[in-house]
Amino acid sequence: MTKIPLPPAPGTDTHVSLALANSAVALPGQQRADDLETPEDATRWLADRGLVPGDTALLAYCQSQLTDLRAHLRTLFAAQAGGEEPSLPALSAVNRALTTVPSAPLLRHDQQSGFRREQAHPVTQLVEYAMAQIAEDAAALLASDEAALITHCAAPPCDRYLLRTHARRHWCSTRCGDRVRAARAYARKRNQVSPA
Repeated sequence: MTKIPLPPAPGTDTHVSLALANSAVALPGQQRADDLETPEDATRWLADRGLVPGDTALLAYCQSQLTDLRAHLRTLFAAQAGGEEPSLPALSAVNRALTTVPSAPLLRHDQQSGFRREQAHPVTQLVEYAMAQIAEDAAALLASDEAALITHCAAPPCDRYLLRTHARRHWCSTRCGDRVRAARAYARKRNQVSPA
């Protein structure tokens, strides 16, 4: 798969669940970009979002769990964007991720810093904790007023999701918008009848 840095889609900066859903994207020319292609990529993706410590090393099984959650989130976001009933397996998978580990930070105390809240979980549960946080974000988003703003990019073949913050916004990025406008201009030019 191709590694191409794409500009973030609207909403991915505030909703990690949208960012996960968009971590694989179709690109022009039948290419795909996948930010979770390897366990190392998945680790880097989670660490960049503060969901696991930077020195974590996820296994292929953990990467697979994360990509499965991504597929279920994409299914739920597609149903929301299309005004359809959500898939029960996808809904169940997100609920499982929500309840796999407790996500409430525990209360800790030490002499120097006093009380503080922190996540406490074994290293083997890091991906489950991260998935619970992502699922929590998805549940909060889908159950909020912002759910009505979820849409998919209207620039084929792009398959990313975004929050439509402007009524006229149909694309996940300027890049996709420019590609659609260029295709329309090319089609108009091709369809114009030239004088004989």
